[in-house]
This record gives sequence, structure tokens and C-alpha cells, in this order.
Amino acid sequence: MKKQAVLSLSGGMDSSTVLLHLLAENYEVTALSFDYGQKHNVELERASELIEYLDRKGYPVKYQRITLQGLVSLLNSNLVKGGEDVPEGHYEEENMKDTVVPNRNKMFSSIIQAVALSIANKVNDTVYIAMGIHAGDHAIYPDCRQEFRDADYEAFKQGNWDADKVKYFTPYLNGDKYDILKDGESCCKFLNIDFDEVYKRTNTSYKPTAEGLSDYKSASSVERIEAFLKLGRKDPVQYVDGWEVAKTHVEKLLAKHA
Repeated sequence: MKKQAVLSLSGGMDSSTVLLHLLAENYEVTALSFDYGQKHNVELERASELIEYLDRKGYPVKYQRITLQGLVSLLNSNLVKGGEDVPEGHYEEENMKDTVVPNRNKMFSSIIQAVALSIANKVNDTVYIAMGIHAGDHAIYPDCRQEFRDADYEAFKQGNWDADKVKYFTPYLNGDKYDILKDGESCCKFLNIDFDEVYKRTNTSYKPTAEGLSDYKSASSVERIEAFLKLGRKDPVQYVDGWEVAKTHVEKLLAKHA
């Protein structure tokens, strides 16, 4: 029997790379995406496109989109429809806290834990919860820190029978987006799939256009472009003003924060 994993697949670069990592490690994956009214919901389309691409390449993934639309008018965040504009700049800047969605990872985590424990009880074996959280998120998003993960897992164990059958798999917890992208490159080679075909089916932009083109000024985009620059590869997603303009903008921004 294959090892089992449940993945929170946002459609972004990080969780998509975790999916590749799991497939390379021969896991059977159940991937869940969440529609909570995010402005950048193109990421959900990209997640579906990636699942379809991997299936064509011989890597089937169980996939389910979970809709939490009833929360839209109740959440106070610039990332949710109805909120203020998404701020621009680098993650080191104070205004990036406006991109926090209250208790987002806890909401997702509770659902993922329920699914993982259900699978674990069905197959009577360990199931891993896989997440793409990384060190670059720690300063702005407290629900990406290990302290939160530990406390959340303890609450899960206290509230459920046989919860010790569920473990966490967070391979990038102490890395950054460059480490993630570098691992993704290795996984693509191992799985014999095309790197550009994979990553053009991801979204890391918090301010995409209506047509789904990525911006290059919001912090998430800046961090992604920085990773591609460090890896020495062109990002295959389409940017609103093209890759060269996006690349130049980020290079100037990084020089400012050096």
C-alpha cells in the first residue's frame, strides 16, 4: 500500500511543489483547495489545471475543492473580496500584515485533519498532512509558525480518538521560496515532467488581473520572482507587463532592501 497524504493545495507555487515532492516520494495524495472568497481566486483554476496535467502524465491525484463562500462578508482582510486594495512591496514592510486572513490556516487545518483522520481510520495506517508553509511566511503570518502547528496538533489530538495516526509533513518549514523552487526543479526531473508546464499552472500573485495575469508588485509576487532570479530561470507565468519588466522591478526592490 502506498503512503497516504492529504495536501492543502492552494494553487500557489509552494503547495504545488509539495505535491510534486509527495508524488516523487510515491505517496497517494488527496489534495484539497479552499474557496474562501479570495481576490486571487485564479489560484483555484491553476490548481485544477495542474491536477489535470499531472493526471495526463500518469500521476493521478484525488482532488476536491471546498467552498467557504459564506465567510466572505465576515472576514476582514485585504485579500478577501470587499476588502481594501492588496498592499504592494516587500514582505519586510509593515503594511504586509494587511494580507493576513484571520484564522485562515486554522480553518483549513480543521478540515484537513478531519479528512486525514477519516482516511487513516479507513486504511488503518498513518496519514500525513502536507503543507507548503515556509520560513518566509513566519514574520507576517503567525499561523505558519511551528508554535501554531504544535498547539493546533495538540488540540486535534485532544479532540479526536486515534489522532496519533495523523502526522504532519512540512518539508519547507525552515526554507524559503528559493529552496522550494529548487526542490521543485529536482522533482520535475525525477518525475520526467516539464518544469515550465508545471509552474505556469501556479499562481503566487495576490493582485492578478481579471484575465489571470500576475502582478509583480505585491509581496507574494516579489518573493516568487526573487526565487526564480536566484534559480536562474525565467518564470513561465504571464506577467501583466511581461517578464523583463517584472524582473527589473524586483531587482530594484531587492537592491533597496539589501
